[in-house]
Amino acid sequence: MSKPLSPDAVALPTPASLQELRKRGFFRGTLPLLGPAFVAAVAYIDPGNFATNIQGGARYGYLLLWVVVAANLTAMLVQMLSAKVGIATGKNLPEICRETFPRGVTWGLWVQAELIAMATDMAEFVGAAVALNLLFGVPLFVAGLMTGAVAFGILTLQTRGYRKFELAIGGLFAVVLLGFLYQAFEVGPNAHEAVKGFVPHFAGKDSVLLAVGILGATVMPHVIYLHSALTQDRIKVHNDADRRRLMRFQRLDVGIAMTVAGVVNVCMLMVAAALFHKTGHTGVDSIEGAYHGFENLIGNGTAVAFGLALLASGFASSSVGTYAGQVVMQGFIDRRIPLAVRRLVTMTPALIVLGVGFDPTGSLVISQVVLSFGIPFALIPLVIFTSRRSLMGALVNTRFTTLVASLVAALIVALNFFLLAQAAGI
Repeated sequence: MSKPLSPDAVALPTPASLQELRKRGFFRGTLPLLGPAFVAAVAYIDPGNFATNIQGGARYGYLLLWVVVAANLTAMLVQMLSAKVGIATGKNLPEICRETFPRGVTWGLWVQAELIAMATDMAEFVGAAVALNLLFGVPLFVAGLMTGAVAFGILTLQTRGYRKFELAIGGLFAVVLLGFLYQAFEVGPNAHEAVKGFVPHFAGKDSVLLAVGILGATVMPHVIYLHSALTQDRIKVHNDADRRRLMRFQRLDVGIAMTVAGVVNVCMLMVAAALFHKTGHTGVDSIEGAYHGFENLIGNGTAVAFGLALLASGFASSSVGTYAGQVVMQGFIDRRIPLAVRRLVTMTPALIVLGVGFDPTGSLVISQVVLSFGIPFALIPLVIFTSRRSLMGALVNTRFTTLVASLVAALIVALNFFLLAQAAGI
């Protein structure tokens, strides 16, 4: 069995067994089993989602709510499969790739995964820096340095045990949720119109393109890799019965975490629809524009709630992205570098963007296009490996699960290629 991953190879506490946890009773025995999915779910409420959902709501009102729900259901399936890999094998997805594929293929997968990690970090870094700039007037470059310091501090919690890191990420996750619930309460979306938005329909070609963007950019490759690492050897199991029981709790973990992420995304779009679309401000398509729109149309309190949610999202997702980068390096090529070095390397492109003065929202869009390149390299191996009984044992996919997962993978890959073609003007 592979050892649990630690960012700086610091020895972690011995994992508790499932039997020991269950002896504590339902509540005290269940809570320690939850957490990995909340870390992964941060990727679904990162600054890139802010930009997409705000734009969708401002331009088309409640029209694309059903797309957000469909994207969230897709995320549930993919993250559940990733969690299952760690539980069934005691290894993470990159490690299995290294053991399965030729060395040249594995190194190629590592290179693309590192590029994806940098693109991910850029989006999340820029989002947090923009939030600091909007809330406190901090220059963007300095805000980027502050983001790096905070994200590094959060990551060091992982060296003291997975639980502290999960709780920190969960706390930031809660800030994002509360921020948008407050906004929804203040803005007061139209319930009747919102219900119509859950019925699949479009309003012209441009709405189709935006829907494709929401769906195609849903699954983030770095959290496919990461989720399998978060569940590997996290809880000690002794037999297949233990693995099945543990998987039931992971389904609960994924269900709760992804539902909360879905609520956040739905709130984002509904707030933008009720405030910007309703008042004719359909051209709001940037994070800065949304912040000033909240400030001008509702008041400073709602704008601050938006800014704080964006800041928490940037801090959390940047930490998770860097941790994912360590997972892919350790998994694909069996190497580790000091956490501070990795933090410095992955934040460099974002600092260049902030220092030179590129448009932050435009940089977010470019990073999402780059991310789409990595989808097939993570998603296809995930579906293949989880369908192999020789690897997964008792937790192998059913034929129906494999069929659905294959269709979802094919759809997501096709959508991302479509997005790339649109970006290239083909």
